Amino acid sequence: MSAAVQTVELTARTAIAGNFRKATTPRADAKVRVCAIDRDRARVRRARGARRLTNATACVTQANVNVVTEAKVKVAINGFGRIGGRNFVRCWKTRGPDCPLQVVCVNQSGGAKPAAHLLKYDSILGTFKSDVKVIDDSTISVDGDVIKVVSDRDPLNLPWKEMGIDIVIEGTGVFLDGPGAGKHITAGAKKVVITAPAKGNDIPTYVVGVNADQFDPSANIVSNASCTTNCLAPFAKVIDDKFGIVKGTMTTTHSYTGDQRILDASHRDLRRARAAALNIVPTSTGAAKAVALVLPQLKGKLNGIALRVPTPNVSIVDLVVNVEKKGVTAEEVNAAFKEYADGPMKGVLAITDTPLVSVDFRCTDVSTTIDAALTMVIGDDMVKVVAWYDNEWGYTQRVVDLTLIVANSLINEGSVTLDPLDQLCSDDPSADECKVFDS
Repeated sequence: MSAAVQTVELTARTAIAGNFRKATTPRADAKVRVCAIDRDRARVRRARGARRLTNATACVTQANVNVVTEAKVKVAINGFGRIGGRNFVRCWKTRGPDCPLQVVCVNQSGGAKPAAHLLKYDSILGTFKSDVKVIDDSTISVDGDVIKVVSDRDPLNLPWKEMGIDIVIEGTGVFLDGPGAGKHITAGAKKVVITAPAKGNDIPTYVVGVNADQFDPSANIVSNASCTTNCLAPFAKVIDDKFGIVKGTMTTTHSYTGDQRILDASHRDLRRARAAALNIVPTSTGAAKAVALVLPQLKGKLNGIALRVPTPNVSIVDLVVNVEKKGVTAEEVNAAFKEYADGPMKGVLAITDTPLVSVDFRCTDVSTTIDAALTMVIGDDMVKVVAWYDNEWGYTQRVVDLTLIVANSLINEGSVTLDPLDQLCSDDPSADECKVFDS
């Protein structure tokens, strides 16, 4: 085989929601043997057959070869707690090896060992099936994907620029406004997704299945709202679309969370100061009012409260509304939910007529499941709807969905940090890893 070097066409392809971006350099057509080092998890595929090659040196032989390297969108997580952190990694892994997101760093106190242990072993979700390993004091791996573990309370000190971070998942519950979350941008990240309701009017809120189709790619910081808003907004939209909401109230019977106290102890909310596992705790929720952030036509029409109860996971929303349409029946209301569950809200909203209890809804991927047997109509215009939601897992799946939407915007504008192999061959096509030889 001669050592004559030709130029190889490199196609950097990242697929998100059916969108592809290609960057090519000229290549002479020939029957060639291509060898490329798989550096830092760069993916090398056959252009035809799309078989993934995962060995350290990947070689393919065929006519008119395209070497396809997949540029991954680099994600960092600030706060490795349950929802924005560990559940995000678990949900990310359910998307399969072709998911364009790559979690490369987490910021949490305690180092790699507790991060890996709590990711692997979870009292609610059980043991994580993925292979989780501690590599050293500041590094873990999940199914071979290396994740750096750093620890700094100030986002300005985090290594986002050095690591080429594209998106930060802000999961601490602390940096919820523009100046706070904006520290990640100052540190070098391109976008931030907040896993909680944002503070202030300058951060747009999106609920997948409701208004995510109106995503503005110019926004550097976005909020995924709360778990309860993600449950309520989809079916409130269905009711409003089909019957018109005049006004209503909501009660969420919600599992206790880490914000409450296990035993009586000081808390700024005196009710949340009481033992979470022993009491029904009435408290406030902004979920009903927050629906207006994604459905502006409902501004001022909804309000509600929360009842925190002694269960560790899965919650339920009870919504009672007056509707504009007169003479509506429970059957019509459920039919509308089924229409949307099978159509525009598939994967976000579901409906069941099976008599289930809270534990049956653990790890449901949808944001909300209508309990059809509990749908009621009082008089000719008052509608009561009850919906279940896994306030951790279902919500985190929507965080992943919104992160994919944000990633897609980066791909479309060409600002995703290239995978090392793609970057190498783009900068120096004559490098050994990029050579194409006559056969």
